Amino acid sequence: MNKKVNITTGTDASKINEALSASLKQYRSQKKMSLDELSRLAGVSKGMLVEIEACRANPSIAILCKLAAAMGVSVADIVNVASKPNAHLIAAGDIPCLWSGENGGTARLLAGTSGPDMIELWEWKMHPGEIFDSPGHSDGTCELLHVVQGSLLLTLGEERLIVSEGSSVIARTDLPHSYSCHEGGPLKFTMTVSERVR
Repeated sequence: MNKKVNITTGTDASKINEALSASLKQYRSQKKMSLDELSRLAGVSKGMLVEIEACRANPSIAILCKLAAAMGVSVADIVNVASKPNAHLIAAGDIPCLWSGENGGTARLLAGTSGPDMIELWEWKMHPGEIFDSPGHSDGTCELLHVVQGSLLLTLGEERLIVSEGSSVIARTDLPHSYSCHEGGPLKFTMTVSERVR
């Protein structure tokens, strides 16, 4: 089981941490907002915000989502894979990995629109024993998932769904949920998230 849900280490983490640090500093400067105020607004500890602004933290996807929502932007805005007017090409080397599992799994944010109303496209790869837990997104968030390889165990609150290879599922993910590799072999799935940030 993956206990930590951190951004992957290495070059991706460094770029993402720098982009997040710059976004937080710019936002607080524009809004004349203290760390205490942003902490209350986002529901993220002041200590974590200090570490993020100093590029010393690898925040989880959940923390990225909370900060993006508090700032009225999308996670894609923060990691520089958000849409631009007309078209925005994202080179393969610029696609960030925002989660890495302890057995080699990854979650990459392939592309997304700018916030506050946003759509994101993700590619997930998971191996047996890996799990990603989410506390839930904002009200009305919907995810479309398609399993390309293997079998996905999707837990939504108390409900458990097994999504087999070639199958798809539509899920409201404004409640606690998790994804895990079900039964042997690797799992690969794509996910589109539609979220309206408050």
